[in-house]
Amino acid sequence: MEKLSHKIYDFLIDSGLSAEWASYINLATLLIGLLVVLFLIDFVLRKILVGLFTRLSVNSKTHFDDLLVKNRAPRNIAHVIPLVLLYKAIPFVFRDFPVAGPFLLKTIEVIGIFLFLWIVRSLLHTIKDFLKTLPILKDKPIDSYIQVFMIFAWAFGLFFAISVITGVELWKFFTALGTASAVIILVFRDTIMGFVASIQVSINDMVRIGDWITFDKYGADGDVIEINLATVKVQNFDKTITTIPTYALISDSFKNWRGMTNSGGRRIKRALLIKQESVRFLDKNDVESLQKIQLISEYLKTRNADIDKYNAEREIDKSILINGKNLTNLGVFRKYIDTYLNNHSGVNKEMTIMVRQLDPTPQGIPMEVYAFSNDKRWANYEYIMADIFDHLLAAISYFDLEGFELPSSTNFK
Repeated sequence: MEKLSHKIYDFLIDSGLSAEWASYINLATLLIGLLVVLFLIDFVLRKILVGLFTRLSVNSKTHFDDLLVKNRAPRNIAHVIPLVLLYKAIPFVFRDFPVAGPFLLKTIEVIGIFLFLWIVRSLLHTIKDFLKTLPILKDKPIDSYIQVFMIFAWAFGLFFAISVITGVELWKFFTALGTASAVIILVFRDTIMGFVASIQVSINDMVRIGDWITFDKYGADGDVIEINLATVKVQNFDKTITTIPTYALISDSFKNWRGMTNSGGRRIKRALLIKQESVRFLDKNDVESLQKIQLISEYLKTRNADIDKYNAEREIDKSILINGKNLTNLGVFRKYIDTYLNNHSGVNKEMTIMVRQLDPTPQGIPMEVYAFSNDKRWANYEYIMADIFDHLLAAISYFDLEGFELPSSTNFK
């Protein structure tokens, strides 16, 4: 190599050219020739490696090699051999330039460090994409862990590059980290907090990709689409994107609807407001009239017989309805709602079905329906709930009850 590197130089000297000009022409010729050869080698290696991995991806059952090609890992690996050849050839090409040679060698070493980091990045992105295809890890914050590895890799690579440039041994940089730890913590505060938070979120299974969460503080109400080291992205139902700091998931309160989506139904919890002055006892004529309602016909017959027997045995004066046991229109209506829910096709019969009377309010008596729809899809859930309350609102008048409604201007005309 030494003889070949000076062939042109010796020829120019023999031709009568000065040593200085001969050195520059020799350098230019060798450098151009070297770059052309290295470019050809790099081009051929890229074609070979990319073609090889492409054929492997077609013939193999796994998607890992497909992802390697997608993330340009073979292309980046192909640059290694030309860079090594360049490093080996520099001392011979710059033989007559002792100052430039060592400088270029250090430059190539730094480029090699960053090329190595770029290859690591390609491999980590491939691993990330592959892990996301596994059902068991599909909803885990893989991005956070890959980002942590990349941060450590870039930090180590940066220290190593500085060590190469300055000539200071690498271990001295790590010993100096203790002194600079306060500055490092300040600079990487959000990253450190996000890393710790992402680990806690994953270990405690607080949030998964695909979960529906509601975070009032940040105005988020939608599905989690991405969990990174620093942020969590939520796609709201109006298709906007809300970005939440990862550490907020462990420092603030939010609602995760996963329990509902994994259960057998979605909760219906809504109340009808009944005007208090419309509540009254039922006489025999009222009971006979309500027995025409099929859902509670048998109940009224049985219940009314029990009440008559109770009152007769105790010789209770029924000339006044308040004496003894009595049915009320509100109680019968409550029973009707319960029976109606148990017969409704959209209500999950295996989960809680309850009709309860809440504390009276200035707006009336709340009669609350507490049940679960058997369809958790939003549109279908809203349809089922609306269908139930459409019926109940129309049924109130059959029990001689009135719903409460604030008066409007037409009520005073």
